[in-house]
Amino acid sequence: MARIAGIDLPREKRIDIALRSIYGIGPHIAKEVLQKAQVEASKRTKDLTEEEVARIRGVIDREYRVEGDLRKLVQQNIKRLMDIGTYRGLRHRRGLPVHGQRTHTNARTRKGPKGTAIKKKKIAGK
Repeated sequence: MARIAGIDLPREKRIDIALRSIYGIGPHIAKEVLQKAQVEASKRTKDLTEEEVARIRGVIDREYRVEGDLRKLVQQNIKRLMDIGTYRGLRHRRGLPVHGQRTHTNARTRKGPKGTAIKKKKIAGK
């Protein structure tokens, strides 16, 4: 089983697709990593040799920031924006969309479930 950057890669997928399960690696970077490691992109993860896995692991460790380091960096950037009081930082702090999306009807992912108003029943005879 190929384990790279602390992640177990899916065994049945092609290696160029399987690398995308690592946080911080998308289609473009996966292709770059495989070219630098001289591994064929169409190979399945289960068919890789230990040497190929080691080459891929080496390229990722040397040249890219992935998983925990990248998550930490992103959180630090968000915290910095909030600390200096930028508009984007305020949107993060309030849990609202950051990139200019409308909030009148949508944005349920950021705002959470809709809070419905509770109406009191009128008592008859009063």
